Amino acid sequence: MKGRATIVLDVGKTLAKLSLWSAAGAMIERRARANARVATGTYAALDAAGIEAWVAEVLRDFARLADVGAIIPVGHGAAAAVIRNDRLACPPLDYEEAMPADMRASYDAERDAFADTGSPCLPDGLNLGAQIFRLEALDPDLARGTQILPWAQYWSWLLSGVAASEVTSLGCHTDLWNPLTAKASALAERRGWAARLAPLRGAGEILGTLTPAWIARTGLPADTEVHCGLHDSNAALLAARGFAEIADSESTVLSTGTWFVAMRSPKDAASMDTDRLDESRDCLINVDAFGKPIPSARFMGGREIETLIGLDTRQIDLATDQPALLAALPDVLANGAMVLPTFAPGFGPFPHGHGRWIARPDDHAARRAAVSLYAALVTDASLGLIGTRERLLIEGRFAEGQVFVRALAALRPDLRIYIGKAHNDVSYGALRLLDADLPPSEPLELVTSLDVDLIPYRDRWRREAERVEEAA
Repeated sequence: MKGRATIVLDVGKTLAKLSLWSAAGAMIERRARANARVATGTYAALDAAGIEAWVAEVLRDFARLADVGAIIPVGHGAAAAVIRNDRLACPPLDYEEAMPADMRASYDAERDAFADTGSPCLPDGLNLGAQIFRLEALDPDLARGTQILPWAQYWSWLLSGVAASEVTSLGCHTDLWNPLTAKASALAERRGWAARLAPLRGAGEILGTLTPAWIARTGLPADTEVHCGLHDSNAALLAARGFAEIADSESTVLSTGTWFVAMRSPKDAASMDTDRLDESRDCLINVDAFGKPIPSARFMGGREIETLIGLDTRQIDLATDQPALLAALPDVLANGAMVLPTFAPGFGPFPHGHGRWIARPDDHAARRAAVSLYAALVTDASLGLIGTRERLLIEGRFAEGQVFVRALAALRPDLRIYIGKAHNDVSYGALRLLDADLPPSEPLELVTSLDVDLIPYRDRWRREAERVEEAA
């Protein structure tokens, strides 16, 4: 609603975030909350109740700060809510919950081929179909009288009372969608899930206004419009397309956080060869907000960084630490210190690797520099798998890691690599659904390559990484 503020609700895996934006696209306020896992006695669940209580509290604060006219949710892609009679029929399953081996084997026997869905067979509950399969095995009654909502649309339903599904949420390794036909997958049809998916709506579409209950809980205006919402990495892709350097050009967007997700927008259909995508190396097809298939690759970069450092991951991207990390880099290279994949088994371009150090430095800054190089090397491998060319935009918190982004520029001199302002890109993409002409608040920054030849280092690293993959 023109002239009024907008709230973006971003429910990620690690953090839930709420941000308040003026009509001109200026951020008024931002809040974040660490998400927890909840034990149900049968499986680990997402903390839907805890997030809801926090959302209500923050929305009350936001109602005092601005005249709010709209709310748009964003969510990670590996969660769903099963609802019945206006409430959750069961707690939403946490995708990191291991699936019993016999149940997983039964599910895998029913999955569609990668060529049909662009959805690779992923561990645990990262395929949304595997989650629903498991929940129905635990409670067969869930298959009757329920609706299935993707995670972002659970929050728009909670706020508006209107149930919806949406293509970016269905088209991100769920096993529920065929991105080439823009229809529910054969698996979803066979299992009866397609009929229970909430009606398909556009990501930016208005579902309705706040329910009376939420008006009372928050003090927000009764005419506050609730939009359908979308998948978080796709919101980052929309944000990137708001920059003239990216726009409709051949480009790849690398979203960095718990997951590093590379999404390539080919200049034309002829340049997109989805047959090249290797499902065994965490390649997949996402679907953008307009239904276009997007070749993608991922690895659990933020989680690996956290595992390797053992402390707060800000120590790789904190601005005041960057000079020390850059200064430590020559010794890292001279001593041959490197990290081999992977510290998130089953994910990324080297899923069978056994993560380990070679010549682990004693110096803390040198270790962080080596981990930054590792993130650049894995990113480089993922970009090669999806045919990245011409332009790359790195967004999210790790875009501030100078060793990471400048090492990647050294590894890929064929690319013009840009970084965007961290933290706000997903929100900016969501806002662009409401106003496609909304300009970015800050320009992109062109990355300057490290003045060092990293190719011999990469070649040694790649030989070691691929040796394990070939033996698997």
